[in-house]
Amino acid sequence: MSYTALYRKWRPPVFDDVRGQDPIVSALRNQIINGRTGHAYLFCGTRGTGKTSVAKIFAKAVNCENPVNGNPCNACPSCRAVNDGISVNVIEIDAASNNGVDNIREIREEVRYAPADGRFKVYIIDEVHMLSTGAFNALLKTLEEPPEHVIFILATTEAYKIPITILSRCQRYDFRRIPAGTIAGRLKELTDGEQVEIEDRALRYIARKADGSLRDSISLLDQCIAFYYGEALTYDKVLDVLGAVSYDLFGNLLACIIEQRTADCIGMIDEIVLQGRELSQLVSDFIWYLRNLLLLKSSDIDADTLEVSEEDLISLAGMARRVSEETLLRYIRVFSELSGKIRQVPDKRVLLELTFIKLIRPETEYNLDAVLNRLELLEQRMAAGYVPAGGSDVQGAGRGQAGPGTSPAGKPAHSQQRPPVRMTGDQKEQMAILKENWSQIMSALTSKSAKLSLQRARLLPDEKGVGFVIQFQDEKCYAIGAREPYLAAVKEAVLKVTGMELMLRFAGPGSSRDNDSAEQDLSKVFRGVKIENED
Repeated sequence: MSYTALYRKWRPPVFDDVRGQDPIVSALRNQIINGRTGHAYLFCGTRGTGKTSVAKIFAKAVNCENPVNGNPCNACPSCRAVNDGISVNVIEIDAASNNGVDNIREIREEVRYAPADGRFKVYIIDEVHMLSTGAFNALLKTLEEPPEHVIFILATTEAYKIPITILSRCQRYDFRRIPAGTIAGRLKELTDGEQVEIEDRALRYIARKADGSLRDSISLLDQCIAFYYGEALTYDKVLDVLGAVSYDLFGNLLACIIEQRTADCIGMIDEIVLQGRELSQLVSDFIWYLRNLLLLKSSDIDADTLEVSEEDLISLAGMARRVSEETLLRYIRVFSELSGKIRQVPDKRVLLELTFIKLIRPETEYNLDAVLNRLELLEQRMAAGYVPAGGSDVQGAGRGQAGPGTSPAGKPAHSQQRPPVRMTGDQKEQMAILKENWSQIMSALTSKSAKLSLQRARLLPDEKGVGFVIQFQDEKCYAIGAREPYLAAVKEAVLKVTGMELMLRFAGPGSSRDNDSAEQDLSKVFRGVKIENED
């Protein structure tokens, strides 16, 4: 027997298996249960969202001899005939190749005759927007007053092309794009059923790559399985098959722009080209990477919302601290313009390299974006203690030398280690209570991102003698964890478990303390969150 594509093999046979279209499924199933089916339906939505699959399930259900809660049984002769594609009661028509008046006239002649068996004849007209004006007019009367034994299901990806006279005679259902999490869940069911070993990170990438289309995601998965048949599918293998690049490479490219490393950037582009990656897809994915950085900086968003793994979220948070929102907006605008141009030029590589060079060397450009970029570079260098040559040379700001007020490492010479902070009596008592109950406090936190970031943190007494400071020991964890909602969640968990309403605040790395005498003993109780008890 010949091989069946996965998207056909795993086409949902009942309403319960349809993913991401719950309101539509509930409405159609209720109509079947209560015997209130209409005579004409219009299914709208982007490709791969389940229009044809739902139409076939509906066509089976209305003629099923033993329906179960509105679902077809898939066991009776009528259901089996539809599944095998030999049913005379379910007629599928491709309007793209049967779009003339004569084709519709044939349908008008056929609908006069009652079905040989079953209750209804169901006509599924796919891509109905491709019908000619004359064909729409020929269909209009039949669609308005069809025989009682006929149901029309029209499916289209471009509902705006359908005449209003047709729209007004149909029950319209808009199929929305399927969330990446829902697609990933369905792909997991499929890989388990096919006994294919695949990383969750790879599944999530395929789900996001499909852009809301479940069918596209299954086709991409089928392609990856075929390429590495019999092998476990890793994230890197999926990237290799689909011609994409990883988040780490995007981070390195952005770091090259920020640090003005032209040679390294060109070298990475050269490696991408040698690997056979599609450069227009690279630009699109890089825009998405910049978009995630911007969202992470401008709002409280978790990994699920950004559709990335927790590891990628930590990497994003570390990079987000190095670039401003204004800069990200400029970069997104620049690469969006590049995305529109790169598909039309014969030498995509040259255009891509020129764009990166212009961002790395803003002094070569004189437009507003370049001037703003040069000013931002100058401000960053001056804030770090660098002084431009001559005091005003913007061009040298990106490659200046450390000023007299900086150490060889680029840090201000007056930066000194802060003295240890001593705890008051109240703080010691509160610290003891926190030590005893911290495992319950951590369990009370619902955010996985908050728990993950607190793995590299320690609790210190506040310098003011009241409350405590949660100090992160890692810049990336500080970037992702130091958010007001997370701080409020920690306070609420402390209040819930201990009854204490404490003053807490977050602090980043760099605040050193001398006394670590009790740190090891307390860290065992605090399950990864270090506690400093400074007497």
